Amino acid sequence: MSSSSAISEVPTAPVPVPGIVAALAGDAAVTPVWRNELGGLTFRLDGGSDGARYVKWVAAGTPEIDLPGEAGRLAWARRWAHVPLVLDHGTDAEGAWLVTAAVPGRSAVEPRWKADPATAAAAIGHGLRLLHDALPADRCPFDWSVERRLVRADERIADGEGPADWSPEHRHLDPAEARARLAEPPAIDRLVVCHGDACAPNILLHDDGSFAAHVDLGSLGVADRWADLAVATWSLEWNYGPGFDGILYDAYGIDPDPERLAYYRLLYDLA
Repeated sequence: MSSSSAISEVPTAPVPVPGIVAALAGDAAVTPVWRNELGGLTFRLDGGSDGARYVKWVAAGTPEIDLPGEAGRLAWARRWAHVPLVLDHGTDAEGAWLVTAAVPGRSAVEPRWKADPATAAAAIGHGLRLLHDALPADRCPFDWSVERRLVRADERIADGEGPADWSPEHRHLDPAEARARLAEPPAIDRLVVCHGDACAPNILLHDDGSFAAHVDLGSLGVADRWADLAVATWSLEWNYGPGFDGILYDAYGIDPDPERLAYYRLLYDLA
């Protein structure tokens, strides 16, 4: 997770509603529910004729967030996995938007699950295994490979990003040393269709604590399963505190792999 001053969070202060979001809402009530570290916003629309909907919006010129690409990924993955139904998407001079139908479940970082992190960690692990087993990697048109992600890492380093922008675990490295470590990826364990950002906020749970659905699949693509597992277990510490990664591994059905964890966490940080 980026260590910059902007973080992903539920907005606590008033959030200006972009014009397209207001237009899409019509008479529906608009509630801001999430702001990511890149400034992207998610709103819930309630009370309209289409039922509950979510609108993701991002300002023009934010290359890390590809909402048209996410629409295509959701439409593809929905044939096999529990992900939102795309209702609309588009772009204009101000930004891009993606409208999805609400799906049953609550975010794994809602207060209820922060108070019961063991249940949440097990659901996240089980849900990730379901996703990896269900989506056919040999039929997936989307790529999340190390090679593709290193292109973005190089762009960010060229733009001057460095240790101050990285997680504490990596701030002792200089950009050249960090990039050199990424030049030698570990052998592939198992190629799967990865979520691409398998953090706790992107997993929904049923009220009984079981896995419900995955959201925010803008980076979905084929990669080693450790690219997801490294981030999912890292996210447990960010959101719940240390000590819950073993529960996720057990629910997924795998033993930790320190080499792959270290590599894919560094790649996530830089790319």
